[in-house]
Amino acid sequence: MSTAPLAGLKILSLAEQFPGPYATMLLSDMGAEVIMIERPGIGDPARQFPPLFRALNRGKRSVALDLKSAEGLARFRELAKESDVIVEGFRPGKLAALGAGFEDMRSVNSRLVYVSISGYGQDGPYRDRAGHDLSYEGVGGLLADQADAKQPGPVPPIPLADVGAALFAAIAILSAVVSSQRTGQGRYVDVSMSDAVVSMLTAFLVPAANGTPLGEFIAEPGYGVFTCKDGKLLTLSFAHEDWFWKPFCDVIDRADLAPLTGRDRVARKAALREEIAAILVNKTRAEWGDLLDKAGVPWGPVNSLVETLDDPHVRARQLLRKITHDGGKAETFIVQPLKFDGFETATPNLPPELGADNDSVFSDDATWRR
Repeated sequence: MSTAPLAGLKILSLAEQFPGPYATMLLSDMGAEVIMIERPGIGDPARQFPPLFRALNRGKRSVALDLKSAEGLARFRELAKESDVIVEGFRPGKLAALGAGFEDMRSVNSRLVYVSISGYGQDGPYRDRAGHDLSYEGVGGLLADQADAKQPGPVPPIPLADVGAALFAAIAILSAVVSSQRTGQGRYVDVSMSDAVVSMLTAFLVPAANGTPLGEFIAEPGYGVFTCKDGKLLTLSFAHEDWFWKPFCDVIDRADLAPLTGRDRVARKAALREEIAAILVNKTRAEWGDLLDKAGVPWGPVNSLVETLDDPHVRARQLLRKITHDGGKAETFIVQPLKFDGFETATPNLPPELGADNDSVFSDDATWRR
């Protein structure tokens, strides 16, 4: 018997690009069986960008179905009858127009969980507006500093709306599955990418709503990125804690600054940051790291993507897996980060070719249909 937490959970995924594939990949790592339902001849548009597609879709199967055809829709309904979850990422109403919406699928399987991921959700004035991650970040407040300055700034390097929506979608799936198992009735869940951004900014938006902005929290001079003697960067990350500031002052040999409280430091932020920067540039990152670790001061290296993959802590946490192709070529993938007692995430299969599993899924002895 499998020890995987989600063993036996069957998910059909019509979601494309980033959020849905990332969410279902995480669940696949925890034992769920995921079949991607892709458009014949085209598949997930992310297939045009193989590095992205491959990163988010290993460990799954692929079935190519044309839901606009009677045969394709019938086969999809056949799979839905034996599934626990459907995840989709189309614009609101599109699948319902094809006869594959929640109400249609609930008539086939009353316990089915149906999760829709969209940019702005299933209702509201922006419901039908086209968009991508950056649009949702703008609406959700992530670019507030640019709005306040009335000046465009750099595009965030991480698609936070995509990532956040994926994590909320995973929560939605698991929550609704528990409900379905308890009640015998399926659930519909509306996941909005812009809502995800708003929720992730709760700690900043709530103070703003109540007239008490959280600016001082991140105005601490000891919260930032600094350059060391060897040109490498490190982070200091004490936000308001005097109990970190005082030992830090000892490390940098500035006992005269130790009595400063958080508010004192914020009031002198610019000057203190310059002083800290001028001191940290005198030793290498490794030298500062040893001193800061001994003093219990929060810090960390600023890694490039390649350096992250080789970071000793990342490797020790066993997040990386290598999968070898038949021809001997190896690819590195990242598995889900949760550590369960009695379960270790297995090395997944390579991402599937488009429609690679049509025959096996629809064969007479297919396990999905039992």
